[in-house]
Amino acid sequence: MAQEPPPERSMTARVGRDNQRYGPTGERLVAGVVPLSPDRTQVLLIQSSARKGWVLPKGGWETDEPTQQEAACREAWEEAGIVCTIETDLGEIKEQRSEAQIKKNGAHAPRACYRFYEVRVTEERACWPESHKRDRLWMSYAAAKACLQSRPELLEALERSSIDRSR
Repeated sequence: MAQEPPPERSMTARVGRDNQRYGPTGERLVAGVVPLSPDRTQVLLIQSSARKGWVLPKGGWETDEPTQQEAACREAWEEAGIVCTIETDLGEIKEQRSEAQIKKNGAHAPRACYRFYEVRVTEERACWPESHKRDRLWMSYAAAKACLQSRPELLEALERSSIDRSR
């Protein structure tokens, strides 16, 4: 299942949802990665652009991307500045926000269906499309778990990964 990313990466992050894919019941299709260190003792989290907490790299699967794997690797590059190879499909995770969270500020955001992939980081670059607005940090399982408590979908992806939980 390993998928190598294209050799050259754009330095422009995609924005907006004009090309977003949606599922059969209107849910937004989101692809993401759980980037583990080679010894599987750490996971790379990024600063959320909206909430200022730490999250896993993820974003919408767009209509010009043949696979969710491709979308996940693109998001990893745009948000975290990593080039990666997919090792494991962690499966589908349904949106777990409450109706109140979905209707926050009067806007009704569509529910999402996430698909995460455990990835091996093959390159970590110093400059990437969203480096001006996001930090990244390697964390232990315990630290990452604490950061992801308010994001159950992301926590579920971490739990499905093969990260070493003993450290």
